[in-house]
Amino acid sequence: MQHNQKQPSRKFPRSSRLLKHSDFQVVYQEGRKHFSGNITVFYLRRNDSAGPRVGFTVGKVLGPAVQRNRIRRRMRAAVQLHLAQLDLPLDVVMHPRKVVLSMDFTRLQSEVEQIFAAIQKGRTK
Repeated sequence: MQHNQKQPSRKFPRSSRLLKHSDFQVVYQEGRKHFSGNITVFYLRRNDSAGPRVGFTVGKVLGPAVQRNRIRRRMRAAVQLHLAQLDLPLDVVMHPRKVVLSMDFTRLQSEVEQIFAAIQKGRTK
């Protein structure tokens, strides 16, 4: 394939990211929780027609910066593969556990897929 041909983008666009501290706070205070094996998810439906936005909180308790960044990168990669599953205007905040750093990536993908299916249907535990 030539370099100048445009491939379909699998990027995690800025418009699909939850970035502002205030947006995270609204999700925590007004949203619902979903517990998965290795990830806790907070989510809130918005009143606009935009697509889902996803944010990650990877606290210092999960290790030094190198490990936290690796966890964040793995989470972002798994989310971008399954983001199309969500078609509601949701804000989603994901809290991974430390095991996300070492778990098999296909297992992480599967867990993210199940989480998205559950919150798309509005099911919580």
